[in-house]
Amino acid sequence: MLLTAADEDYLKSYVSKGNHSARAIRRARMLLMLNEGGKNQKQIAQDCSCSEGSVTNLLKRYTQCQGAVKDVLEEKPRSGQPTIITPELEAHITALACCGEGPHGRSSWTLELMADKWSMMGLPFT
Repeated sequence: MLLTAADEDYLKSYVSKGNHSARAIRRARMLLMLNEGGKNQKQIAQDCSCSEGSVTNLLKRYTQCQGAVKDVLEEKPRSGQPTIITPELEAHITALACCGEGPHGRSSWTLELMADKWSMMGLPFT
């Protein structure tokens, strides 16, 4: 694997700044090690505290992205249940929690009290 000089500089900057997720930084480090050569996938996996499969998957992804380093570093969308709390519901919850005095003379709202209020209104709050 041969990275362009611009990609190599980008990855070195990406790793040194530390403004990204640990997984993305690990992927960047693996790409740099693969580019340097001299180490096999097993050694790189040990150095990066990951499995050999992670290194293999990274190489596959690099090939699929046709060398677009930024695309290789990004997380792919994951499957799973979509969130049930909409931005509107979140705004209502925040407003309720910050409105001051809680219900029935309480000093503040608890999660249980908010859940009870929302369930009485027929709104999902789990």
